[in-house]
Amino acid sequence: MNAEQVRRIIRRNRESIAFLLGNGINRYYTPSNLSWNELLLALWSEYTFRTKSTIPKGLSFTEFYDLLEIENYDKPDFGLVVQKHVQDLLLQWRPNTKQNLILDSIRDMDAPILTTNFDDLIPRSMELDFYNMKGKDFTDFYPWSCYYAKQELKVPSEGFGVWYVNGMARYHRSIRLGLAQYIGGISRARRMIVGDRKIMASGKKGKNEWEGLRTWLQIFFNKALFIFGLGLDESEIFLRWLVIERAKYFRQSPRRKRKGWYLVADEAPDGGNEGRSFFLESCGFEVLRVKTYKTMYEEIWT
Repeated sequence: MNAEQVRRIIRRNRESIAFLLGNGINRYYTPSNLSWNELLLALWSEYTFRTKSTIPKGLSFTEFYDLLEIENYDKPDFGLVVQKHVQDLLLQWRPNTKQNLILDSIRDMDAPILTTNFDDLIPRSMELDFYNMKGKDFTDFYPWSCYYAKQELKVPSEGFGVWYVNGMARYHRSIRLGLAQYIGGISRARRMIVGDRKIMASGKKGKNEWEGLRTWLQIFFNKALFIFGLGLDESEIFLRWLVIERAKYFRQSPRRKRKGWYLVADEAPDGGNEGRSFFLESCGFEVLRVKTYKTMYEEIWT
């Protein structure tokens, strides 16, 4: 698939689309920023006496972090110490405004951005302001109602904003690193999702308001979703679970069904990942393949 074909898909769906971005955009424009893999290895070197150059195959990133916690099980509040360390590392990163080629295009569509990244490089590069939809109901463990934008939004799905799926650098306790932390996120989201899916569709039912209405979950379940710059491998247990729940939601409420696309470059190390493609296609996503990262991060947006 070439850049113009992908552009055409985005243009045709611009009124209903949202974008889900991973660390790919940071790595492409600023290679000095750490990958998730490199970040975990750096933590391993910092907090253990054993050297590790790679994360072994057959071990997920979340499991690797849990092994780090086992190595330090006798240290009080070790998890919080590491979350604060990660926050400090992330705050040292600097945005490359060349990525605004993509970000400005998305803002021009007035489309929301979801990101699995913890860092604040996107809002810093765009000079966005911080907002919180939930006020006193806010918890820094799950700041799902927080976002960055140029102006305040009434509903997450109705305008441009940057929302954080896995936690954000602003609140170190929100940063999800280990398996147990991601399972905690699943448990919290599940309470919102499985209660009454019909409320999810409308946002309200009588006097009742869907609990996820003022969080990024409203975007995830009620917008067409375009995913790129995200490996979406087996380590992404929270996000994969959400993709499954999204598919169930659309099966139950076919009139609420929204499109989905996953963009991948052939030159990516796992560009031809058969299992991932089968998973996404079974959950209603179309897998779009382009030849190079340059097509993905530049040519589509020019």
